[in-house]
Amino acid sequence: MWEECKDLQGYILGMRRDLHEIPELGFQLPETRAYVMAKLDEYGIPYKKSEKDSSLIATITGGKPGKTVALRADMDALPITEATGVSYCSRHEGRMHACGHDTHTAMLLGAAKVLSEHRAELRGTVRLLFQTAEELAKGAPIVVENGGVDGVDAVFGTHIGTILSKDIPAGTFIVCPGPIMASFDRFVIKVEGVGCHGSTPEKGVDPVNIAAHIVLGLEAVSARELGACVPNVITIGSIHGGSQYNVIPGEVVIEGTTRALNEEVRQKLAKRIGEISAATAAAFGGTVDYTMDWGAPPVTNDDEMAAFAASCAKEVVGEDKVITSVEHPNMGGEDFAFFLQKVPGAFMFLSSANAAKHTDVAHHNPKFNVDEDVLWEGSAVFVKIAEKFLNG
Repeated sequence: MWEECKDLQGYILGMRRDLHEIPELGFQLPETRAYVMAKLDEYGIPYKKSEKDSSLIATITGGKPGKTVALRADMDALPITEATGVSYCSRHEGRMHACGHDTHTAMLLGAAKVLSEHRAELRGTVRLLFQTAEELAKGAPIVVENGGVDGVDAVFGTHIGTILSKDIPAGTFIVCPGPIMASFDRFVIKVEGVGCHGSTPEKGVDPVNIAAHIVLGLEAVSARELGACVPNVITIGSIHGGSQYNVIPGEVVIEGTTRALNEEVRQKLAKRIGEISAATAAAFGGTVDYTMDWGAPPVTNDDEMAAFAASCAKEVVGEDKVITSVEHPNMGGEDFAFFLQKVPGAFMFLSSANAAKHTDVAHHNPKFNVDEDVLWEGSAVFVKIAEKFLNG
């Protein structure tokens, strides 16, 4: 079945460009959902609409009973103003598909078209998961809550781009066992002091000074509290406080992110950020209000399902274009992790890095784009996985 995806390359490309023009953010993606529903209606695939967001759960029922396999695509975009200059540029100011979710949706729709046309030949069921809010790490849990992986035997997803390296040639699949992406969480530390005039700092409690010491203290967690071989990240991305050069403010807000490859380290990072922040503030006479906004856990592939997905990819693109081990996991995050907590499966990467086509730009960049020649491959591997998993 998968070979039919080669002839759908232009069709999949067209869907990708349609979706690229209408990027939407977060949970409510009305234009995107309407587009996907129209395609599913055209293919004769029934679906269930979420009442909480714009996600869809579609079902292709095979001609004979059997197992159930789920395939997932995320649909949301980013609050970025596009600077690619392409003819199909975003029509929504300040919003852009700068992470490839438009391609994920198009590739899954391409696979859906082929699988629906061969449903009578399938032994079992294909569940199609179109989710929102991956960029917020909040979309996958809604799909899980809505029954997206109930009764599912395995789940698979693909991410396009240059996630692991811009030096991996376009059209290469990377499918590895075990932890492949980190947890990602956001923390906010509100440092409370006592404002005063800059000429008399002794009359106040300086939250700027406290914030500076907190930042330095947090740097020691990775350097001194975790082993040198334990992957983890604490990054401060935002510090805001004060409005006048000669006035000590009453509050400074620190925001950052943590990354880890296992839950124990993830929890330790969160615990130590709170402890160090509170103790540091107290040492200087201030206080903190600390919040951890939990995102997604680590993405951990099932070993058997990763090997299975790799074997399918090899049948589609050739053994020399499938990588099954990397030196280091990616410390970026993905809420596909929530599906893998419920069901064995594998998350794959599809490289679209091509310097000649200027598609080797990093994700979340105003100039991010993909080598569209590889789109059929994403659909084909989905089809191969479904066909082989169900018909064996």
